[in-house]
Amino acid sequence: MERKVGTISRGIRCPIIREGDDIASITVNSVIEAAEAEGFALRDRDVVSITESVVARAQGNYASVDAIATDVKEKLGGETVGVIFPILSRNRFAICLRGIAKGAKKIVLMLSYPSDEVGNALVSIDQLDEAGINPYSDVLSEAKYRELFGENKHPFTGVDYVQYYGDLIRSCGAEAEIVLANDPRAILKYTDKVINCDIHTRARTKRILREAGAKCVFGLDDLLNQPVNGSGYNSKYGLLGSNKSTEDTVKLFPNECFDMVEDIQKQFMERTGKHIEVMVYGDGAFKDPAGKIWELADPVVSPAYTKGLEGTPNELKLKYLADNDFADLKGEELKKAIEAAIREKGNDLVGNMASQGTTPRRLTDLIGSLCDLTSGSGDKGTPIVLVQGYFDNLTD
Repeated sequence: MERKVGTISRGIRCPIIREGDDIASITVNSVIEAAEAEGFALRDRDVVSITESVVARAQGNYASVDAIATDVKEKLGGETVGVIFPILSRNRFAICLRGIAKGAKKIVLMLSYPSDEVGNALVSIDQLDEAGINPYSDVLSEAKYRELFGENKHPFTGVDYVQYYGDLIRSCGAEAEIVLANDPRAILKYTDKVINCDIHTRARTKRILREAGAKCVFGLDDLLNQPVNGSGYNSKYGLLGSNKSTEDTVKLFPNECFDMVEDIQKQFMERTGKHIEVMVYGDGAFKDPAGKIWELADPVVSPAYTKGLEGTPNELKLKYLADNDFADLKGEELKKAIEAAIREKGNDLVGNMASQGTTPRRLTDLIGSLCDLTSGSGDKGTPIVLVQGYFDNLTD
C-alpha cells in the first residue's frame, strides 16, 4: 500500500538526566520504549537527536562565576576591560558578565544597536531615523542614549538591558561604563584589552581589533577553553553556547561527543537491526518574523553527528517540475512523470533549475531546527527527538 505520510517528528520522554548518567543507553532505551508504547516502528535512516543541554549535564560540564573571573583576570590583567557586542540575555550572557566583572576593576560595556547579534532590540530602526542617528558610525554614551530614546524594555522579557547589565556589573564590585556602537574599533578609545562576545562574527571582530592596535583580544570562545581550578570547559567554544545553571554557575556547551553519537548508532544497530542517524542539537537556525529574534545563540546548531548527516539536501522542486517540465500533464500521468524525474535525478543537483528554491542549508541545521521546535525549551520533558521519513521522497 502506498504510504500517505511523509516526515514525522516525535518528542521522546526520558528520565531526568544527571551528571555521570549513561546518556547513550538512556537515549536508546527511551526511543525503543516509546516505539513499543506508541506502536510505531523504527526504520533505516531515522534520525535520533539529543539536545546539547542534557549531554553537557551528563558530562558535568559546569563552571562557576569565580572560575570565569579567574580566567579573565589571568588573561586580561584585572584592570579595565572592554566587553563588546554581547547578546541581550539573562540566560545566555548575564551569568558570564558576572564572572567577567568579578575579574576586572572596570568594565566598558559596548552594546551593538539598534539590536544585538540575534535580533534583541535596544531601539527600533524607526527611532534611529527619527533621531537622525547613523548606527554604522555614531557612538552613543549611555547618557546620550537615554536623552534620545529614554527607557526601552525588551518586548518579551520586560527588561531594560542597559540598566540591567550596568547594575549587574556594579553589583560585582566593578565600575561600569556603557556605550553603544557597531564599529569594534570604538572600544579602543577606552581600553586596549577587549573581550568580544559576538558569536558568528567573532573571527572578523578579533581581526579588526588586532589590526587596529588592541594589545589583548579574547573572544568568549577563548575563555574557559580549558579547565580553571578543576572547572568544566569547552576546548573549541569556551563560554560560547553556555546557559545559566544557577545564580553562580553556567552549563557549558558539551565537549567532544562524536564518540557518543557513534555509540548510540551502534547500540541501535545491535538492538533493532536499523541504521539510525544520530546528532546532538542546540539552538535552531531560524528567525521569528514578529519578534525579529534569530534563534541561533549557540556557535553551531549541531556540535556532533553521525556521518550520514553530512551535506545538504539533494532535492527537486516539485512545483517547478509541475509548472515547467510537465506543464501539459495532470493526474496520474503527472505523478508518474514526476516520480520518474525523482528516480533519475542523480546525486548532485547544483546548478539544476529544477532544484531552484529548495532550502540551501546543511542537513544538520535543518534537522536541528526541526528538533529544537519539537522539543521546545520549557517543560515538555522531551530532550530526545525522533525524526522519521526526513530522507524520503515521493517515490518511497
